[in-house]
Amino acid sequence: MDRASEVKPDKIYTVSEITQLIKLELEGTFPLLWVEGEISNFYRHHSGHLYFTLKDAACQLRTVMFRSEARKVAFEMKDGLQVVCRGRINVYEPRGEYQVVAEVVEPKGKGALQLAFEQLKEKLKKEGLFDPQFKKKLPLLPKKVGVITSPRGAAIIDILRTLERRFARLHILIYPVKVQGEGAADEIVEGIDYLGQRPDMDVIIVGRGGGSIEDLWAFNEEKVARAIFRCAIPVISAVGHEIDFTISDFVADFRASTPTAAAETVIEKEESLKERIENLEKSIIHHQKYFIQENRHLVFSLTHHRAFQNFKEKLLNLEQRVDELETKARDSIRSRRQKLTETRSRVLLMEEKTSNSLRTMLQSFYGKWETFSVQLHNLSPLNILKKGYTLCWKNGTRHLVRQIEEVEKEAAMTVSFSKGEFTCLVKKVDRERLIESHFIKNKKQ
Repeated sequence: MDRASEVKPDKIYTVSEITQLIKLELEGTFPLLWVEGEISNFYRHHSGHLYFTLKDAACQLRTVMFRSEARKVAFEMKDGLQVVCRGRINVYEPRGEYQVVAEVVEPKGKGALQLAFEQLKEKLKKEGLFDPQFKKKLPLLPKKVGVITSPRGAAIIDILRTLERRFARLHILIYPVKVQGEGAADEIVEGIDYLGQRPDMDVIIVGRGGGSIEDLWAFNEEKVARAIFRCAIPVISAVGHEIDFTISDFVADFRASTPTAAAETVIEKEESLKERIENLEKSIIHHQKYFIQENRHLVFSLTHHRAFQNFKEKLLNLEQRVDELETKARDSIRSRRQKLTETRSRVLLMEEKTSNSLRTMLQSFYGKWETFSVQLHNLSPLNILKKGYTLCWKNGTRHLVRQIEEVEKEAAMTVSFSKGEFTCLVKKVDRERLIESHFIKNKKQ
């Protein structure tokens, strides 16, 4: 028997106990650390938690980043991205696996904001938000200008001074917003949507003064870019200085290097516009004179062309031809009018004859109708009954007795007069006796 099997262990650990010991040892040894690696198997759960693996050429390490920290990541995490993570070692007890709980993730070699800027710029460019065909033209002489910026910044002062100096009659509507920090992007979007829906607004300036990339980040937010793109009114982006570029600059209809430059772009000097109008007026007069001179020369050449030498004579002949045609037309109209009068007379005569004929026919019809009515009345059974005659019916039916053979002794009969009727019982039937003898007998009596 093997001796090793005879040795009894000092203690038997459960799986949970071993996992707890490892958890205490690992988490106590590595309370906080930085890990560099390449992201793979990246997955964003619907809860907002991020799950991915950090790997190098030899090994890999599971990593989780919970929702509260994931919301702070400015750039888009994806497979293949080299990053540096700050976090702590954690043992996930249900699987008995160790992992890194990341608190901060930064791209390797580039700042997080710079990478986020490049990723969003590439995304919106592919969607066409930078396409020149969607850029709206700025109005030549706007009447109302909307300005979306901080009411306490230097940008609003520069804009107001420039606009007042160059075009004092311009109406300016200021929409105050935060231009940096939490909630700044949401306020800028609200301002763009509000001013963009006003029918009296001609152009909108969105901007602020210079600063670091963190200070200008509100104008790199995707929600701000999409608000500028959907705005129906031309938008000028005036963020930072000449060297500063934001996502808003690429989406806007016009990019100004500074807020002052934006104000100068919005309007032109009245003197410049007047000079332009005067130049156009001179150009139009010059072209009109040249046009008239050219056409005068053309008319002069045509009048001396041999095709027009007999033009006057041909014109007179045409006038004479017109007179002849006019006379023929007048005679034709007169003749047609006379024929129309004769035709109307014949139609009226035919109408009168037709009317007389119809009247005669109706009178004849009414006479015959009265004769027929009298005859029909005389032949009516009701009229005959009024003369003293009666009708006999078999009792209980509407069968009219027409012959003596239909009458039976002891049968009930109904006798109808012109007004009223009675029912009787037949006591005697004499089928041989003639009605004339009955009349003679009654007459003798």
